[in-house]
Amino acid sequence: MSRDVTLSSALRDAFRREADTLDGIDRDVYLANRRDPLEPIIGLGPRDAPVGFFGRDPGRQEVAHGAPFVGSGGQKVRAGLYEHLHGEALPDFEASLAVGQHYFWANTVPYKPVGNKAWSMAVKKRFQPLMAELLIGHWRGRTLITLGREAFLWFAIGQSREIKRELEAFWAREDRFEALHTTILSLPDGRSAEFQLAPLPHPSPLNQTWYKRFPALLDARLAALERVR
Repeated sequence: MSRDVTLSSALRDAFRREADTLDGIDRDVYLANRRDPLEPIIGLGPRDAPVGFFGRDPGRQEVAHGAPFVGSGGQKVRAGLYEHLHGEALPDFEASLAVGQHYFWANTVPYKPVGNKAWSMAVKKRFQPLMAELLIGHWRGRTLITLGREAFLWFAIGQSREIKRELEAFWAREDRFEALHTTILSLPDGRSAEFQLAPLPHPSPLNQTWYKRFPALLDARLAALERVR
């Protein structure tokens, strides 16, 4: 694979400017972990990683480690990746970090909110152009496993009414965690890219409806994506 994605100085500065005036960042958690609350938590990964994961926002553990998807929900994902690749249970935390190096990781907003409450639509809209720039301009992959409703419907921000309806209708389908949806993401300067979305439920332990089923759904997703690549 090619070298890992690195944020351009212009994009990192843009994230930091937005965060500097953003109410709701859990600054106490950043302070307790000696982390800069203006630094975006983005996993990045290999520039040409064929598959990426797209979630909602970082939590306490993500701040502590300066990396996304390492808390309880993220460990559910990483454990599934390890078992899919190696055929055995994830042995330890370090192995969970290592297995994640094969994938691209990002969230709708790369900052931890107070109380882990989802960021408002206004905040997600505020960061959408920056996240879209990251996805289109910094990463060459175009297949994203989205985790939860908020991550999937993020792709409706700034879209036409027709595309928004298509995304909402897809999420309402009973087979949404097996089927794929293709949508186009565009930037203000006219650049665009077509993304293949492979939604899964959010892997939080609080999501009792899907939590126990998540490993099997993730394994099926990964196997299906490997067949079409």
